[in-house]
Amino acid sequence: MAEQASREGPDDLILLEFPAGRRGPDGKPIEPHDPLPGVALVTLNRARALNALSFALLLQLAEVVEALDADPACRAIVITGAGTRAFAAGADVAELAAQTAESLAASPGFRGWDRVAAVATPTIAAVRGYALGGGAELALACDMIVAAEDATFGQPEINLGVIPGGGGTQRLARAIGKARTMELILTGRRVPAPEAERLGFVNRVVPPGETLGAALDLAAEVAAQPPEAVRAAVAAVRAAFETPLGEGIAVERDLFGSLFGTPDQEEGMRAFVERREPRWRAPGASPAAADGAS
Repeated sequence: MAEQASREGPDDLILLEFPAGRRGPDGKPIEPHDPLPGVALVTLNRARALNALSFALLLQLAEVVEALDADPACRAIVITGAGTRAFAAGADVAELAAQTAESLAASPGFRGWDRVAAVATPTIAAVRGYALGGGAELALACDMIVAAEDATFGQPEINLGVIPGGGGTQRLARAIGKARTMELILTGRRVPAPEAERLGFVNRVVPPGETLGAALDLAAEVAAQPPEAVRAAVAAVRAAFETPLGEGIAVERDLFGSLFGTPDQEEGMRAFVERREPRWRAPGASPAAADGAS
């Protein structure tokens, strides 16, 4: 996938730009194209439906993100929604209304949130407008969230006679605690971006036009770090939300130890001793290539 540029078409539910290009303060691509090495931009492309998460879209999203995760040249993934009105305004309610418990359990698309959350590559949601229901759950499934000042989050499923089903009750509770999660889910109240930042599940809030650029810049900063250490750090932090403390510490210690003897660990510590900037492996480079470069 490293050679792939932008792919667009009128019927594409997902758009992919890899490597992604830097954005200006208005959110538009800088000309000439200024690629961000190692950064992929994935766009939900149902702007007319406020990027509602149909099963087909979720399935395509999961497949694209998993393919990027398998590409060693990809070091960070930004997920956003087409247009300016919504990241994703929720699941496709018309599609959901026709489901049964059995059909939901059998649907590969319904597992899209979990598949996105499971990739080892760090993910960043760039959120403008509505991120409601399944859209909020998709943002929470990412490792970080950059939100516009006009972004609005919420889990309004209670108003449809159901509850969040894409991880909302679990990920939101781990991010902001039981009492606040209970309030938001039991009332369906919408949360503006500044409050979401205060509650602790949004990393930063920026002017609307700067949202995508800020998310891509953050992704580029992450992508510039040593790749094996980044993936180990992502796995260790996620373990804090998924295991008891003792197990999490054991996971961290194992991951810490596994990095010793890697080219980037040797280069990083050698550079520190020599008081110079480290020279990390280029995306997709072999350990032998890294040894030759240093």
